[in-house]
Amino acid sequence: MHADRFDGELLVVAGEASGDLHGARLLRDLRRRAPGLRTFGLGGQELEAVGTELIAHSSDISVVGITEVVRVLPRAREIFHEILREVDKRQTRAALLVDFPDFNLRLAKALHRRGVKVVYYISPQIWAWRRGRVRTISRLIDRMLVILPFEVDFYRRHGVEAIHVGHPLVDEVPQIGQRWDRDRSAGEPFTIALLPGSRKSEIAANLPVMLAAAEELQGRFPCEFRLIKAATVDETVLAAALSNCPLKPVIVRDDRFSAIAESHLAICASGTATLEVGLLRTPMVMVYRVSPWTYLLGRLLVRLPHIALVNLVLDRRVVPELLQHDATPERIATAAADILTDRDRIRAMQERLSGLRERLGESGASDRAANQVWQELQAGPKAS
Repeated sequence: MHADRFDGELLVVAGEASGDLHGARLLRDLRRRAPGLRTFGLGGQELEAVGTELIAHSSDISVVGITEVVRVLPRAREIFHEILREVDKRQTRAALLVDFPDFNLRLAKALHRRGVKVVYYISPQIWAWRRGRVRTISRLIDRMLVILPFEVDFYRRHGVEAIHVGHPLVDEVPQIGQRWDRDRSAGEPFTIALLPGSRKSEIAANLPVMLAAAEELQGRFPCEFRLIKAATVDETVLAAALSNCPLKPVIVRDDRFSAIAESHLAICASGTATLEVGLLRTPMVMVYRVSPWTYLLGRLLVRLPHIALVNLVLDRRVVPELLQHDATPERIATAAADILTDRDRIRAMQERLSGLRERLGESGASDRAANQVWQELQAGPKAS
């Protein structure tokens, strides 16, 4: 094998919007080291745009929650076996698995049996629940690349070597001015961004209550609303949710970071989006609803002081969290109004959010992750 070439195809599997984006950024940096690298697998438009041959599209199986997963299980099984057939056919020797743990850890087991070397990028949140999976990871994964600083200590306590590469959002989210950096004019309406999630199931659970909260807010003082559309969300999903809603928010399809930064407040679903909003220093209220069974299981299994990633990384309750039964239109509207009308609270929240970028690590995460993948590819086949 030449120093600048990998003889073979790299399997890449990313089942969610954030994984699709982060995986694509990693591949761009990896191809600077290996210009002729061929990739195939599961992903979305971002991975496809960087030349990955998609065996299936991630939108087919990207959902949240127990009851939601049950509905896509048949298609998930089909995709799982399609990937393995291609692995066997192409005699694949290396794989890059990005987040998406329920699918990817099962796939890692099948790849391990085939002698395929596995690099896992963006650790499953085993520090939150199902911690026993750390033993599975130690047995199946050749190199674990984590993006949150506290994950390294967690793995080390369990005897697993993990490499912190930093968070790719540090490079992806620009450092730009925020709406509260300039004085608000008398009578100027508040601009509020709505971020209901990147999956169909998340939007079905979160957007209706967000829209109802928006109507409640509009009854208290003048407001303008922006609905931030994730790249993976089909336009018809939003159209259906808005069809019977008297409120007609502006749908933001491009340049979401500027739209969020130009908002006085964001009402944001739990997940990576809270880190994006936090990096832009936009005050927010975190909202999250799931199916009753998923919520019950989460209550039983999750042992964390916070749910919002921005609060976990900052290790304090910086932004309010409204979950399940607490995520009513009235409570969301009240939490938002309490922030919007308290300039001291806004300043304090922004000051704390300013520390998020440093907590997430230095810039260059995708390049450092690509370097780790390249080291594994150069090391040759997996030891038998």
